[in-house]
Amino acid sequence: MQLFTIRLLALWLSGISLVGMPAWADVRLPKLITDGMVLQRDVPLNIWGWADPGEVVTVSWAGQSYRATTGPDRTWRVQLPAQRAGGPYSMTIGGRNTLKLNDLLVGDVWLCSGQSNMELPMNRVVDLYAELMATANYPHIRLFNVPTRYSFNAALDDVPPGRWEAVTPKTIGAFTAVGFFFAKSLHEKYGVPIGLIKASVGGSPAEAWLSDEALNAFPTHMAVAQKMADSTHVAGIRQADDARSRTWYTQIWQTDKGRHGAQPWFDPTYDASRWPRMNLPGYWADESDPALKNLNGVVWFRKEFDVPASLAGQPARLRLGTIVDRDSVYLNGSFVGTIGYQYPPRKYDVPAGGLRPGKNTLVVRVINNIGRGGFTPDKPYRLEVGGQVIDLKGSWQYQVGAEAQPLLPQTFFQYMPGGLYKGMIAPLLPYAFKGVIWYQGESNVSRAGEYRDLFSAVINDWRGHWQGATPQTPFPFLFVQLANYLPVQNDPVDSEWAQLREGQRQTLALPNTGMAVAIDLGEWNDIHPLNKADVGKRLALAAERVAYGNKTGVTSGPVFESMRLKGGRLVLRFRETGSGLVSRNTPDLKQFAVAAMGPDGKLGPYLWANARIRGNTVEVWHDAVRRPVAVRYAWADNPEGANLYNREGLPASPFSAQLPASR
Repeated sequence: MQLFTIRLLALWLSGISLVGMPAWADVRLPKLITDGMVLQRDVPLNIWGWADPGEVVTVSWAGQSYRATTGPDRTWRVQLPAQRAGGPYSMTIGGRNTLKLNDLLVGDVWLCSGQSNMELPMNRVVDLYAELMATANYPHIRLFNVPTRYSFNAALDDVPPGRWEAVTPKTIGAFTAVGFFFAKSLHEKYGVPIGLIKASVGGSPAEAWLSDEALNAFPTHMAVAQKMADSTHVAGIRQADDARSRTWYTQIWQTDKGRHGAQPWFDPTYDASRWPRMNLPGYWADESDPALKNLNGVVWFRKEFDVPASLAGQPARLRLGTIVDRDSVYLNGSFVGTIGYQYPPRKYDVPAGGLRPGKNTLVVRVINNIGRGGFTPDKPYRLEVGGQVIDLKGSWQYQVGAEAQPLLPQTFFQYMPGGLYKGMIAPLLPYAFKGVIWYQGESNVSRAGEYRDLFSAVINDWRGHWQGATPQTPFPFLFVQLANYLPVQNDPVDSEWAQLREGQRQTLALPNTGMAVAIDLGEWNDIHPLNKADVGKRLALAAERVAYGNKTGVTSGPVFESMRLKGGRLVLRFRETGSGLVSRNTPDLKQFAVAAMGPDGKLGPYLWANARIRGNTVEVWHDAVRRPVAVRYAWADNPEGANLYNREGLPASPFSAQLPASR
């Protein structure tokens, strides 16, 4: 009884202490500081976290201990001296509790940011790199993926839970493809661990990555950011978006004749003999059928094809290019797969037993929200089975299932000014890294005229916030110039894509910047070209010069520097010419255009020009233009045939230039 009374008293006293005093909090670390992380070499290292005010935290590393006292804001920070590359190491953090981190490496850390072409994972480009991915084993190349997160009020102090992953056949599929090939090139050349922190969001514009301080220079964007800080305003937009989308999809579901007739149209026994036909791939707005003009809603497509008995029953892969906007696919009445937006390649696995000997029926239900719906041309449309290919291009039957008004796009809050900086960049401060690689710009094309200022602001803004936390000041900022995209134009025309590339080129005026030209790596029908290996390698070449001190090697293609008028011809001078300028594929240089000043003092139309290499210069002229004052090279969305390179195989950057006005 006495022992029981003592225990009750102890519990009662314990309860009093818990009520009358604050609960003690364990030492906590940012999600980025965890097992397997890569720390930046050759610069003091910041290790930080949270604990109770006044708590002493000890960080033990490489036989030494470093202490910090937690401040009133519950944060603490320890700075370790600069370290040489190596590992693996362990680290112990102790306070009221003890944390131990294992398998730590010291090498070079790169922040990978931008939009979808940086985000694009290796799984999306597996068709080009299947063998490499099957055998990939790079324990010293590691990735930390920062999930998409935005904030319109205070900057967040941490990212969602994540972990550092090393490259193996099981993990490589989730790696940023550009980042992986960039890291692979540097790791193989310099032999040090490479860490990648991927903080990129598909579709994001540059202004989403700016802090409030930087947004002050852009009043229009700042005004939007201030509206987004009003949670009631955001909730109203979200509610309206959800209601509009729900109403639209409910309507097409309820009115889709292919789903609600006596027999569903995906049933292989359904009689579709009266359906009209069109050739696929293609967009239905291009057809002569007036029922398809400007149609948004649902269109069903149907194709019958034969399968030899020797292949029937085998597992297969169905490739249907890309489809605008979303699709549901049925084979012989069985559902095969669906993708909800236009960009991912359609690659659907057909299980064993899905194919029949003889006639098979493939049905694709396409939902188009806005714009032109259909099947993207010049993509693979085929069935792969037993090492053979059955071509699915050509004549398909079709029928309209439902019509609707265009569905206005949803509001992507993650694209609003400042949101991604506060949600995904600010929480990384003050983690030390080597530099940034950036692939972004597509979402700013419609506002290309402001891009140089916006992009320069991103670079300067980030550099200001990371002051002193990187080996170089200012830290290297390397970026990809937008690839060629969209249909080829036969005449010299204005181009927003070209204008944005020019803004990127002009950003090279900032110190410690480098640009990977991708004007020969794109695909006219895909904003996400597959060749990410050359993009990553060209970024790595830029890193060699900007970040690793390679001042003698050829790390870039030719970059326009200056021009002068000589005898009716423009003489263009370039830097980064390597061992000499060359014309690739054809003896004549292509994609040069010139213009003269008209009598009204305005620049006249551009005309395709003659061009030839003279040493490290290019002479450009047109017989009908006596005094050219302006020149453009590869100035188009998709400048097919642009062929100025250096002998090392790196392409010249597109550019536009004009002589100063005569006095």
